[in-house]
Amino acid sequence: MASIAKKEKVYGTHLKVSTKHAGHKVGGTIGIFIFLLILALFMALPIYLAVVMSLKPVQELFVFPPKLYVIDPTLSNFTTMFRMCSDLWVPFSRYVFNSVFVTLVVTVFQVLFSAMAAFCMAKVRFPGAKALNSIIVISLLYQSNVIYIMQYIVLAQLGMIDTYMALIFPCLAAPMNLYLMRQSIGQIPDAMLEAAKVDGAGLFRICWQIVMPNEKPALMTIIIFSFQTAWNIQGGTMVFDESLKTLPTVVQQAASAGLARAGVAMAAAVFMLIPPIVVFMLAQRQVIETMAHSGIKD
Repeated sequence: MASIAKKEKVYGTHLKVSTKHAGHKVGGTIGIFIFLLILALFMALPIYLAVVMSLKPVQELFVFPPKLYVIDPTLSNFTTMFRMCSDLWVPFSRYVFNSVFVTLVVTVFQVLFSAMAAFCMAKVRFPGAKALNSIIVISLLYQSNVIYIMQYIVLAQLGMIDTYMALIFPCLAAPMNLYLMRQSIGQIPDAMLEAAKVDGAGLFRICWQIVMPNEKPALMTIIIFSFQTAWNIQGGTMVFDESLKTLPTVVQQAASAGLARAGVAMAAAVFMLIPPIVVFMLAQRQVIETMAHSGIKD
């Protein structure tokens, strides 16, 4: 009987400890959920305010203190935006075509260049590979504004000013995409590549038929980044021809008209938010998908 009582006492102690650990685990999960929920609300707030401002009539824009909701929602800002754009020297459809064309070209070439260069840097042995990797990491510290003057000089010497290439050419190199792809490809076991070489596959075939099918999450991630970057290209002082300018230029022109046009500017901003959101929704399933090689070990 004494041994039975001792076992029951030990079992009860273990049960209390397990219940205590389970309580701590549940409490930690709830805390993380609340933190992530607050963070998500802060991230969604600018999008919410843009939508609210785009639905406000002009008289509500001057209400003080400003309200975070719409009293009398209207679509007049969207109709005014399209009417203003149709009255410009260049049709609105031309701006849409320019943005879509530049975005598709930049996205495709960024993905191709980043994928091929990352494969060579991660899996091909060549002199100067470590130095080149260090240069790419250092390049992540610099924004495009640092090399803006050099970009303009190069484009002017090549005769690309006031052409589509002035919008496309500077954006073809993406150090962040290259870095992400290199880190992802580096996780693929070398045994897979060695087996392909034994079977007679060349580097190009290994890259596109073995490595890239296993890199869908990484590819979808850089597609999202590339699309977002390319969709927001304005051209600045590189393009002066109105027929070559993109949609962000129209948004900037609408926003510069003052508070009376703030609703129109927000309507244009909401209009421009739609394509990146659609691309993200289509690609997010691949982004969160587990890597195909995650269970393979050398």
